[in-house]
Amino acid sequence: MSEARVSTGAAVGRHLRDALPFWLSLGLLPLAVIGAVAGSWTVVLMPLYAWALVSLLDVLTGINESNPDTETPEADLFWYRLITLIWFPIQFSVIYGMIWWVSATDHLSTLEVLVLFFGVGVISGTIGIVYAHELLHQRNRLERWLGDLLLALVLYSHFRSEHLQVHHRWVGTPRDPVTARYNEGFHRFFFRVLRQCPPSAWRAEVAMLKRRGLPWWHRANPFWRYALLQLAALALAFAIGGWTGLGLFLVQAGSAVWQLELTNYIEHYGLTRKHLGEGKYEPVKPRHSWNAAHKASNWLLINLQRHSDHHYKPARRFPLLQTYSEEEAPQLPYGYPAMTTLAMIPPLWRRVMNPRVRAWRRQFYPEVADWKPYNRGETPLPAGAG
Repeated sequence: MSEARVSTGAAVGRHLRDALPFWLSLGLLPLAVIGAVAGSWTVVLMPLYAWALVSLLDVLTGINESNPDTETPEADLFWYRLITLIWFPIQFSVIYGMIWWVSATDHLSTLEVLVLFFGVGVISGTIGIVYAHELLHQRNRLERWLGDLLLALVLYSHFRSEHLQVHHRWVGTPRDPVTARYNEGFHRFFFRVLRQCPPSAWRAEVAMLKRRGLPWWHRANPFWRYALLQLAALALAFAIGGWTGLGLFLVQAGSAVWQLELTNYIEHYGLTRKHLGEGKYEPVKPRHSWNAAHKASNWLLINLQRHSDHHYKPARRFPLLQTYSEEEAPQLPYGYPAMTTLAMIPPLWRRVMNPRVRAWRRQFYPEVADWKPYNRGETPLPAGAG
């Protein structure tokens, strides 16, 4: 065997070894099967895995503040990318396989079935939407389609338009619905986002069509594609499980969206960009996202917690995302799974996070000496903001 072949094989092995921790999501699949077959307390294994176990692993594995080489060739990222490429058929099989299983068996109680499908929502929300987020940022047509398909499975297709055209442009300003306002509890945030994001995404797409000289009803409007994919997802659930199957599909979709918005809530809570006048804001900087360098939760969430760098280079693939020091970007005390759990208890969340937001403002905007906490649900803007 030639030295070149040995060297190539060793490199492939090294890339596979380095990528395997990011396949942590596959651990949810046997737990889904166990819950469906055994029932009882095992139906809670999926959320326990995604939140409790990963948070415990964060404590045991510590943090990772090393940065990969951003010039790494695309070919060396194959094993990292593969998990996102195969996830749609996996998630599709789990959702519809579970609907078929529940329709064909009767050993699970109604409560067990509901908790089981909440767990399926953990797969499609904590993992599926995060992977969709990675895919929809890529220029590759296949990856964008896979992202669309994953979002259709949770009936949240408009997320693509809202995220790409609204959030990334207006993050940290009042024009971004998913930037959580200072002192705004998650439950208030959640229902506000459900109300504001679909029309916000629609307006962004219509405005883009108008700039191209096209009417809103033109086939180039992606909302037609969103509607067809979501209707197909609902129709298949009904075909497999009837009204029960349709209801259970909605349970997993609602659970997934709830988990997505929990993540959105913590990513930019209370952080704002300086208003420059005439509707313009300072450029997005690392300081405008909360980050977490915890190893295990970054494995599960494919480096989503390196969020500042994602906003700096949205198309940068997840293995290459950079981390920042506390002098450059605000850091969370725990990984996203633990922080989303904390967010469900607003008084406790405010006790932990509001002092950090105030410290962030003193650090990055010391010139705003008269800033004070605003009323619940309002955005704390620097002086001169409109």
